[in-house]
Amino acid sequence: MDIVVVTYGAYVAISVFLTVWVARTLHKNGRVFLVEVFGGDEGLADSVNHLLVVGFYLINLGYISLALKIGGDILSIREGVEALSWKIGLVLLVLGGMHFFNLVIFNRIHRRPKFIRKTPNMDSVVQA
Repeated sequence: MDIVVVTYGAYVAISVFLTVWVARTLHKNGRVFLVEVFGGDEGLADSVNHLLVVGFYLINLGYISLALKIGGDILSIREGVEALSWKIGLVLLVLGGMHFFNLVIFNRIHRRPKFIRKTPNMDSVVQA
C-alpha cells in the first residue's frame, strides 16, 4: 500500500478520534456549568451544550478535511511519520484553540447576571 494513503488514513483516524474525545469531554463537563449559568434550567443548558458541540464538530472536522492534502511527496516511512506528526500537531492546536475559545465564552456567560426566566404573575390573572 502507498505510504501517502497510509498516512492519510492514520491522519483521519487519529484526528477524528481526538475531536470526538475532546467534544465528549467538553459536553460532559460543560453541562454542569451551563445548568448553573441558566439558573437550573436543565433543558436550556442541554440545548445550548448540544449546539456548542455541533459547532465544535463542524469546525474541527471541516479543518481536518481541508488540511488533508500533504504538500510534498512522501517517499519513505520516516517522511510519512513526519508529515503525520505535523498534521496531528496542527489538529491539536486547533482543538486547543477551540477549547480556549469555549472557555472564554463560558467565562463571559458566567460573569453575566444569572439567566432568569420570566413567568406570568398569577396574582394579575383575572379570574372569571
